[in-house]
Amino acid sequence: MRSNPPANLYFSVVLLWSGLTLIPAAIYLGGLSLFPWLELSSLKAELLYGLTSSGTAPYGVLTVLALLLVCYLLLPRKQLVPLLFSVCLAMGLSLGLNHFLKPYFGHPRPNVQFLAENQGLSLSGFYQASQPTRRILMAQEVAKLSKKIKLSQETKLSLSPKIAQHWQDEVGYSFPSGHTLFAVTLALVVSYFLLAAQRFLFAALLCLWALAMGFSRMLLGMHWPQDVLAASLLGGLIALLALLITEKWRAIGQG
Repeated sequence: MRSNPPANLYFSVVLLWSGLTLIPAAIYLGGLSLFPWLELSSLKAELLYGLTSSGTAPYGVLTVLALLLVCYLLLPRKQLVPLLFSVCLAMGLSLGLNHFLKPYFGHPRPNVQFLAENQGLSLSGFYQASQPTRRILMAQEVAKLSKKIKLSQETKLSLSPKIAQHWQDEVGYSFPSGHTLFAVTLALVVSYFLLAAQRFLFAALLCLWALAMGFSRMLLGMHWPQDVLAASLLGGLIALLALLITEKWRAIGQG
């Protein structure tokens, strides 16, 4: 770590962070909507579901553990404790903030908005209901889609069984994207240590995974572009805060 001054590492992390926010910012500012652009019973949708599952409980925990194992193989041993501390701190902050923000803003998900506009689902009734009741309501709406009922816009939308189940499981609010927040925060924190060890390729791949996570959430109808953009911005702030705290802790320990 001493061969790479922290200031240079922070600058590199900020550059990666900028890259992760530029694309969702462009989509948002351009007024684009990625749902329902993709046929959700296709192989592409199945692959996106596999990607988004890497940030869904309990698989998100496995993602973190797998990433820590890779870092154990790639990084110097002295970096492992600071890495673990940073990851735990960043993940705790991101989970807590996401839990607070979603009910505070109370934005409906794109798929719920779509069902309200095309199948008469009551937005207010849906989000005023309990989580179990929401899942029942979503299952009923998905059943209508599976029967290829003609929508008011003269379009049809079919879901694969896995994505249909995902819609029934994810019935919370939309803003911000918790999956994107998880992925961006984790990618930036770990990239800091990878860059310090000059593992540039793996850091780049990790950030591409975080970027793809945001796309998967939008294409699957789970989040709006502004949800992904906000999560990317918050993820960068949390990552930098966790890294600053870690470096402060290390400086105190070495003093």
